[in-house]
Amino acid sequence: MQLKDAKILAIDDDADVLTALRLLLKPFVAEIATEKNPGNLISLISTKKFDVVILDMNFNGLVNTGNEGIFWLNKIKNIVPDTDVILITAYGDIDLAIRSLKEGASDFIVKPWQNQKVIESIREMVQVKRKNGSKSAKPRFEGTKIIGESEEIQQVFSKIEKVAPTDANILILGENGTGKDLVAKAIHENSNRKNKPFVKVDVGALTSSLFESELFGYKKGAFTDAREDRKGRFEAANGGTLFLDEIGNISLRQQARLLTVLQNRHITPLGSNENIPVDIRLICATNLDILELSDESKFRKDLVYRINTVDLIIPPLRERGTDITLLTHHFLELYSEKYNKGPFKLDPGFLKKLKEHQFPGNVRELQFVIERAVIMADTNLLRGTDLSFSPIESRLQSEEIHDMRLETVEKNTILTVIDKNKGNISKSAKELGITRAALYRRLDKYDL
Repeated sequence: MQLKDAKILAIDDDADVLTALRLLLKPFVAEIATEKNPGNLISLISTKKFDVVILDMNFNGLVNTGNEGIFWLNKIKNIVPDTDVILITAYGDIDLAIRSLKEGASDFIVKPWQNQKVIESIREMVQVKRKNGSKSAKPRFEGTKIIGESEEIQQVFSKIEKVAPTDANILILGENGTGKDLVAKAIHENSNRKNKPFVKVDVGALTSSLFESELFGYKKGAFTDAREDRKGRFEAANGGTLFLDEIGNISLRQQARLLTVLQNRHITPLGSNENIPVDIRLICATNLDILELSDESKFRKDLVYRINTVDLIIPPLRERGTDITLLTHHFLELYSEKYNKGPFKLDPGFLKKLKEHQFPGNVRELQFVIERAVIMADTNLLRGTDLSFSPIESRLQSEEIHDMRLETVEKNTILTVIDKNKGNISKSAKELGITRAALYRRLDKYDL
């Protein structure tokens, strides 16, 4: 999308402000619609798609909330969460405008505004839309649907596109619950082997006695309960993709056996002397990081090289910004249909509480939290009080306090500096040594 294709809606009870915005933007955008009465906002955004809404923060007391702008901002985000909102504010309401960024606004402009800043702000939002497109609903690859629009998950999409058509062995890294199995499935479905089998094995759950029989098969009479010949998972996946989940949990002896098969490209079933050639594309996954896999007391380095032609790191949910909102709506729709409830509306406090949670269990935890909220809901309006997190999740979240990763340190530093400067973005950006635009991008990245 380009700026000339953008559709803008401006809401302000001052006719002069609306006229000024219409004259300013008309030469640059496809459409600029204006409305004096915010009470008509819901019908306007429900019947027509706008890329950006420019919204005044103060009206003539039509809504008794103490802050009309925040009220209408939340209405917009509940109905069309992917619409960018720019708030118009007086200089004295800067602190309120900072709060609005946390509530979901994309930017704010101060009266009297600078024309070029308004145009550049809209242009930047449109460029982001063009970059992301509709990837959250329709990823660039076919098959398995992975929901997300954040820059972090888009990088994963880009790698999937590049590696899927090859036969390279892939190692998928990520915390539990991030969706490593979905990524493995997406790679298979976009490979040249997509019409062949996709076989998944949780090798971390296999005992030493089961490891070889499950992976390589056995002949009748090979052991007490072997009453008939059985193919192993390698042979079952022949021509297709073999996905070994939790590869980091297998013993050194199992690693040595696996390495031999990958080097020789054939298997020998238990109870047999026959070598059976296998042609598989190997995908492995683990919740260990690459440094832990480099510890030769736990994992063979030669096996790491064999399974890790390309690695894909799946980001945790807490680093995926607005993807939490997208996934929440997805799971709400899923479980509303499953339990024949809803449709649900979300109180702003519901999403706020979700965004404040660290989700140590990642997407899987969010899924269970939303399912629990749908099951226990008494009304079709979900509030923050309808959310509950298990003691296990809460304990894991408390352990994240000492998270010293670069992204976490940067996020906490930004929060500290903004709080110190009482929400003043210009002062905060100067203290951090970056531009205001760069600070806004980071606020958006970390969904602050």
